[in-house]
Amino acid sequence: MYRFLLTPRWWGINVFVLLAIPFCVFMGSWQLSRFEDRVDDHRTATEQAASGHEHAARPLDSMLPVDKSTSGRRVTASGRYAGQLLVPDRELDGKRGFYVLALLRTDSGKALPVVRGWLPGTADPAKAPAPPAGEVTVTGALQASETPGDNGVSAQGGLPAGQTAAISSASLVNLVPDRLYDAWITLDKGDSGMKAVPASAPGGTGLDLKAFQNLGYTGEWFVFAGFVVFMWFRLLRREIEFQRDAALGLVPEEPDREPVPSG
Repeated sequence: MYRFLLTPRWWGINVFVLLAIPFCVFMGSWQLSRFEDRVDDHRTATEQAASGHEHAARPLDSMLPVDKSTSGRRVTASGRYAGQLLVPDRELDGKRGFYVLALLRTDSGKALPVVRGWLPGTADPAKAPAPPAGEVTVTGALQASETPGDNGVSAQGGLPAGQTAAISSASLVNLVPDRLYDAWITLDKGDSGMKAVPASAPGGTGLDLKAFQNLGYTGEWFVFAGFVVFMWFRLLRREIEFQRDAALGLVPEEPDREPVPSG
């Protein structure tokens, strides 16, 4: 009854099934591993950002450039404050407010963006305490430049003078005269009664849309594998039923077609 499995048609079907199932399982497993890697990265980055204050502060230049291993680590830098900006629409402890961002001009001649703290309400220059005068040494958590869409960063433009939507060298280059570090720090303790801004995990390590896309693709590939198996058994069952009907003479013969007269 199963001799039909040796026909060329069924050889083709069987080879396709034998290749398709391992391929679908492999792709599903690969997408699952991508999701698990993102979960591990998120966990590691979150723990690093939360425990960064437990490590001794190191000189700023020794921790650059910022990457997954240095983001959230405590650094120290010295210089003089040379200007201050406000970063509006930032949330802390469930309340809306703004960051007070000062530019620390270091001995290298480059300016380091320093988040001195957070204040509630709207971004009002009158509410922001002036930065300390003279030489200062700051200590805080190292952070990578922000990009719109990360950690609530707005992409809005047309802000009033003295404000910026994102803390990044690309956004600040037209607002300050100095060369900028491609990084910023948030102080361990807020200046002048401001609340300290906690360090955040670096971009690309969160459970974002891409992570859940990997999880969705995992399910799709395993469903494809199951669908291939289901269709193979369905075709097999139909072929067996056809063979039984043919053996019992239940398969109607196709009537001969009459020749179509030419001309």
